[in-house]
Amino acid sequence: MITLVRRATALCVLGASLAACGTAEAPQAPRPAPTASAAPSKPAPSRPPTLAPGPAGLTPVFEHGPRADGKTVALTFDADMTADQGPRAAAGERFDNPRLIATLRELKVPATVFMTGRWAEEYPDEARSIGRDPRFEIANHSYSHYAYTDDCYGLPMVSKERMRSDVERAYAAFREAGVRNAMPYFRFPGGCYDKAALGELTATGVTAVQWDVVSGDAFATDADAVARQVLDGVRPGSVVVMHCTRSAAPVTEQAVRQVVPELRRQGYRFVKVSELIGAANGRA
Repeated sequence: MITLVRRATALCVLGASLAACGTAEAPQAPRPAPTASAAPSKPAPSRPPTLAPGPAGLTPVFEHGPRADGKTVALTFDADMTADQGPRAAAGERFDNPRLIATLRELKVPATVFMTGRWAEEYPDEARSIGRDPRFEIANHSYSHYAYTDDCYGLPMVSKERMRSDVERAYAAFREAGVRNAMPYFRFPGGCYDKAALGELTATGVTAVQWDVVSGDAFATDADAVARQVLDGVRPGSVVVMHCTRSAAPVTEQAVRQVVPELRRQGYRFVKVSELIGAANGRA
């Protein structure tokens, strides 16, 4: 679970230049109107915003949105389940939190859920329900929830050679559960990464998403303390990390019920991570 994280700086630059020129042409005859049987063309679906690769082509890292573009904040929830926790789930331990998802819906709060592939396999109906709700977006939190560096809060470590396949396996688990259009965003288990890990994930095309506000909900028993920590840390463009794992973050739903109305009272608008990345336009 996440407590404090090592942070890495990634410089992300997005840019494009367009040029157009034309020559005069003879007038053309008007095109015939389409027949009744002609099917109207459908616009191509827009691709989710991502950041350009960082220095040396490494996977870019996003921590927060622009500070000066209005009071927006993204609540993110890690749906953690490690690959070897199946026996604990079979014994009754709950790694999901339906009540939290219901509260987000009740309060009309958009959110980004960083889900492990193993979680989607354990709770396919919930994964599908979250993934098909336009209020939410699902992003990748690895398949195994094994660490991508050593010395990461006691998590087992995935080998360097398997990092890319671990990410791809999670996306495959989402598809198997019926999740459509999972986002090209990845959160490192434990928030731990290094240059080597960023290099291994370059070919996946993901943007790594960290955060700038740690809620402290992992293993917490005091919802008031969690809420205070979030409220004290939020700034315009913030990304808040919380958890959607009932057994390991039992007071998150209660904390959300305090955080949401207070931030709205302060003038904040809740958005998904994709909106912050789109607004950043390379200024993350």
